[in-house]
Amino acid sequence: MGLTGLFLSLFLVIHLIGNLQLFNDDAGKAFNEYSYFMTHFLPIKIVSYLLYASIILHAVYALLITIRNNKARAIKYAQYNGAANSSWSSRNMGILGTILLVFIVIHMKSFWWEYHNGSLPYTQYETSIENPEAVRVTDLNTSGAELLHSSYIDAQNGTQVVIAKDLYKIVVEAFSHLWYVILYVIAMIAMGFHLYHGFQSGFQTLGFDHKKYFPAIKFLGLWVFSIIIPAVFAAMPIYIYLTN
Repeated sequence: MGLTGLFLSLFLVIHLIGNLQLFNDDAGKAFNEYSYFMTHFLPIKIVSYLLYASIILHAVYALLITIRNNKARAIKYAQYNGAANSSWSSRNMGILGTILLVFIVIHMKSFWWEYHNGSLPYTQYETSIENPEAVRVTDLNTSGAELLHSSYIDAQNGTQVVIAKDLYKIVVEAFSHLWYVILYVIAMIAMGFHLYHGFQSGFQTLGFDHKKYFPAIKFLGLWVFSIIIPAVFAAMPIYIYLTN
C-alpha cells in the first residue's frame, strides 16, 4: 500500500505539470503536443503500464486489508470513539478510495480510452516563426481517417506546422457539462483527504518516521499533496467551464 500509494503520488505531480497546458491560450496546441508525447515516448509508455498496475494493486490490496481487519475482530467494540486518536480521513480511507476509483474509471473512459480508441478530430496549428504569438488554427476534415502526428517547418510561409490529434476539444466538451465539473471537484476534494492521511502514512509504513525529517513529510503531505495539487486539478475544469 505504501509503495503503490507513493508511486501514484509521484505520478500526480507529473500529471499536474502536463495538464497545466490546459491553461494556455493556444487552442490546445501545447496540451495536444503533451498528450502525444506522453503516449508515444517509450520510457513513459513503460512507466504508464506500471501506473495501471499500481492503481489495481492499491485498490485490491486495500480490499484485502479491510477483509483481514474485519476477520481479526469479528466482535465489534461495545463503545468506539475513533475521533479520540485518529483523523477523519484515516477512518474513511475506504470511502475516499472508492470515490477515487470510480472517478478514475470515468476519467480514463472519457479521455484515455477516447484518445487511444475514439474517433478524435485533428487540428493543424501554423505558428509564425517571426511572431510566435500569431497562430492559425485549422480544423482538419479527415472523414474518420487516422493521421500521423507531425511537426515541421514550412519555410515558404515562415511557419512551424503541427498536425495533432485534438484531445483538447474532447476535454473542453467534457467540461462544458456542469455535472462533470462538479464530479471532478468532488473527486479532487476526496483525493485531498485521501492524501492527507495516505501520503505521510506511506512514509511511516516504510519506516521514514524519524523526528528529524518526518515534520517535512507531514508539511508536504498537508500543503502540497492534500491542498495545492487537488486545488489546481479542481481549478482546471472550473476554468474551462467558465471560459468556454
